[in-house]
Amino acid sequence: MISILSTLKIALRALWVNKMRSALTMLGIIIGVSAVIIMLAVGTGISRKISGQISSIGSNLIIVVPGSSTQGGIRMGGGSQSTLTKDDADAIARECSAVATVAPMHNGAAQVVYGNQNWSTSIQGTTPGILEVKDLGLTAGRNMNDQDIRNATKVCLLGQTVVNNLFGGIDPIGQIIRIKKIPFTVIGVLESKGQSLGGQDQDDTILIPLTTAQKKIFGTTIPGMVRTIMVKAKSAEDLPIAERQVNDLLRQRHRIGPNKEDDFTVRNLTQILEMAEQTTNALTLLLGAIASVSLLVGGIGIMNIMLVSVTERTREIGIRMAVGAKTWDIRIQFIIEALTLSMIGGITGIIIGSGGSVILSTVFEYPSVVSPLSILLSFSFSGLVGIFFGFYPAYKASLLNPIDALRFE
Repeated sequence: MISILSTLKIALRALWVNKMRSALTMLGIIIGVSAVIIMLAVGTGISRKISGQISSIGSNLIIVVPGSSTQGGIRMGGGSQSTLTKDDADAIARECSAVATVAPMHNGAAQVVYGNQNWSTSIQGTTPGILEVKDLGLTAGRNMNDQDIRNATKVCLLGQTVVNNLFGGIDPIGQIIRIKKIPFTVIGVLESKGQSLGGQDQDDTILIPLTTAQKKIFGTTIPGMVRTIMVKAKSAEDLPIAERQVNDLLRQRHRIGPNKEDDFTVRNLTQILEMAEQTTNALTLLLGAIASVSLLVGGIGIMNIMLVSVTERTREIGIRMAVGAKTWDIRIQFIIEALTLSMIGGITGIIIGSGGSVILSTVFEYPSVVSPLSILLSFSFSGLVGIFFGFYPAYKASLLNPIDALRFE
């Protein structure tokens, strides 16, 4: 029996003799593998970007907002009714066992001035717990403290966008800025968080003590009123429990009867993250499936070329059988040829696909992540395509009668 090594040499020699035809045959596999890698890279990149944007808001996070109001028979929508207070936030922190930290917020927009520079930004009145709730860090300075809340001191923490627009290269710590003409001392600079899921710049913000915002900047129609309460559960497993505890406590505090509608809304951001991940995963699979069609087309191309090769090399097959080649030797030869075409095409496609995803990410600013799994899947699939579509031509070649093959013109 002719050895596998000899069969491999014969197969590679046959491919080398027909270099142009071999290259054109591999083109379908190259395009297919490249498309799969690029599509999966873009899909994975977008999925990670969305997950990162949601995670940047804070982990294990629950947001409580006021309910809707009705004026003249017209429902005004969620948040139009002032129903939440700082006392509600304190009660949640005190009585809900699944809650780790609470940060009430009273926010709005205002013009900020430093020297001859000015900037319009979001002003968020809150408490020291906001850093833990939103997973925020400081690059400089300190956080506000309980004394700042009690005394309604005029201190602030700046987001990086505000720092860049007001101070440039100047150290902002200890500087005085004016918010609505009221002087505030900068005590800290927040770590950069980037864009939110809605495309908003999370670094374009200023944090000030909640009581300062209520008494000196925005005012309140109800004593202690807040516009949002942000709640951080102790763990991801405690999120449903914390959500239920917050809901039950607020219904009790607001004296809402069993059949009455809530005057607040509790939102679990983890559910939003899960929905976004499901959507992007489905998108990634869809893109991968569409790109895989190219691999199928490339495999059919390999089969067609191999069938043509069997016809052209009928006399060669007859000679090999006449000198002792067995049926399995002939099959192995053509399977190796098809597998070699698909594997070389697969490797080339991986190189082109990886480079293409980087170029796409750079030129169009699309996030792309080429994962080792996508490379392994593409390479393995291209090999399977070669074996699958090379088997029929190999099977057909092995069934030829040596005498008829030698007489073939």
